[in-house]
Amino acid sequence: MAKKTTTDDPLAPLTLAVGQEDLLLDRAVQQVVAAARAADPDTDVRDLAPDALQPGTLAELTSPSLFAERKVVVVRSAQDLSADTIKDVKGYLAAPAEEITLVLLHAGGAKGKGLLDAARKAGAREVACPKMTKPADRLAFVRSEFRAIGRSATPEACQALVDAIGSDLRELASACTQLTADVEGTIDEAIVGRYYTGRAEASSFTVADRAVEGRAAEALEALRWALGTGVAPVLITSALAQGVRSIGKLASAPRGARPGDLARELGMPPWKIDRVRQQMRGWSADGVAMALRAVADADAGVKGGGDDPEYALEKAVVAVARAARSGRG
Repeated sequence: MAKKTTTDDPLAPLTLAVGQEDLLLDRAVQQVVAAARAADPDTDVRDLAPDALQPGTLAELTSPSLFAERKVVVVRSAQDLSADTIKDVKGYLAAPAEEITLVLLHAGGAKGKGLLDAARKAGAREVACPKMTKPADRLAFVRSEFRAIGRSATPEACQALVDAIGSDLRELASACTQLTADVEGTIDEAIVGRYYTGRAEASSFTVADRAVEGRAAEALEALRWALGTGVAPVLITSALAQGVRSIGKLASAPRGARPGDLARELGMPPWKIDRVRQQMRGWSADGVAMALRAVADADAGVKGGGDDPEYALEKAVVAVARAARSGRG
């Protein structure tokens, strides 16, 4: 997922990893170290926190060696370096030493921006390591993990994994590795469900899926499991709202349109169009309006407008499931 600019050579004199996603920052370091040790197994690696890099330390670490050894010097949280040490680093950037790769990890932002600008001006190889706050970014990350491993996973499986694991990239990466190690062939949603039973069933989107399908008992069971495992009530109301809105969007879309065209028009991936199309059987326009009102009431209840968030969610789930049958006559 990390994006690279300027040069793709991990043995460039300077690599600048920018962002706050710890897994991607660590991978940027690991890539440089692996390349250096492939070139020289005896490469010396120094991994330093800001307080370990005092004025004069970088000059010591990068001074010529009698044995001309290759060295990788990693500086973490470079935005927190002292002003004097930043001067040292900037001075080094003007004349980097041979056989030495300097890796600066910087959070980005205003703090330490002078060093960031100096590194870029010096022609640093840059690796972007942004915090992945959006579900779509995490979904793209999971897909890229499977591609990097050389295995295929269905879109539904990738989504199920994100729903089950959540926002921790390390856990998502670990889950991709585990699944590909244990399972042959294409990884599908059923496989993810078997491996992550409980976590997957406790996700807010599972509650929403069962509710918009009109399966009230299963939705309530999933709701109780979700709440019992610590899923935030506001995430459940959000998933319910998203599920009902998707029904409404697709119901008002032109009939006969292809999934790809609908995906672009409605802002949904094609596989989700197919899923929502199955879920919308039994819905009516009045049912969508009724469900949205129920979810809005629950959302207000879980955000402090009611005494019992759990009861507010149960009412919403039942109302949505009932609305899913409103068009069946």
